Amino acid sequence: MRVVTQYTLGGPEVLTIVDAPEPRPLPTEVLVRVRAIGLNPLEARLRAGEFPLLGRPPFVLGWDISGVVEEAPATGRWRPGDEVFGMPLFPRAARAYAEVVSAPALHLARKPASLSHVEASALPVVGLTAWQGLVDLGGVTEGDRVLVHGGGGGVGHVAIQIAKALGAHVIATAGGRKREFAEELGADEVIDHTAVDFAEAVRDVDVVLDTIGGDTVERSLDVLRPGGHLVTAVAEEDTALAARYEAAGMRFSGIAVDPDPVALRGLVDLVEQGKLRVHVQETFPFERVADAHRRLDAGHLQGKLVLTV
Repeated sequence: MRVVTQYTLGGPEVLTIVDAPEPRPLPTEVLVRVRAIGLNPLEARLRAGEFPLLGRPPFVLGWDISGVVEEAPATGRWRPGDEVFGMPLFPRAARAYAEVVSAPALHLARKPASLSHVEASALPVVGLTAWQGLVDLGGVTEGDRVLVHGGGGGVGHVAIQIAKALGAHVIATAGGRKREFAEELGADEVIDHTAVDFAEAVRDVDVVLDTIGGDTVERSLDVLRPGGHLVTAVAEEDTALAARYEAAGMRFSGIAVDPDPVALRGLVDLVEQGKLRVHVQETFPFERVADAHRRLDAGHLQGKLVLTV
């Protein structure tokens, strides 16, 4: 069975396809019996038709999964019964809002024993986005000053912990109850953006990781040291803004997150070392996917939302 979320003027509507055939894995793929599915704001934007990544609805959403291998090639890296998690196929459709998902073997990693399936399913998209932004693009090293915008959100709360593990001095923007949350995650400084202008409170930043966009990413130019680096997960296609940064002698990079077995293994290592945890704000049973999307639409999330299967 698959669940399709279709956008309507009244909000998300659930269409249940009872007799949909289960996917069959290719020789380089495995079949995963899904236990939990992480939700991401991108999926709400796709459902609402903001951009045609998956065509027109109805379509099956979802990329973040954690579950148990059900079928696998006899000579492959996985065996039936292995507990795995990952972000298969992005940006192509993984159709992860499902009980069974066929995924490339390289797009999965062994689930850390310390994480439940719920926690593991919440990690791949936000974890890979933060890793690729800070490690691959930002090149963060020990002693760097890193500013994380949206430190209490999905990507932001993971980014704080990754930056700390890299030895950086971490500054985060977070408002309200998220301020204390960001401090608990290890941020050295937390700026309440509802009360303080970060552009006046921060200087000499080596890397800014932006998860907000808009005016926030524009004004981040003022907090960077000469030659500093802005990495954005929101305004990655803003060529005019990129030109403005480059004209000021700064670097500008956009994240288009990719499945990455090396980075996924890096996240696992941090989890196993006790340096990374993922926060799940709320879980919903599979059949309440519409309620989960209404909560996703409401915003102001602390960490992630997860569907349990």
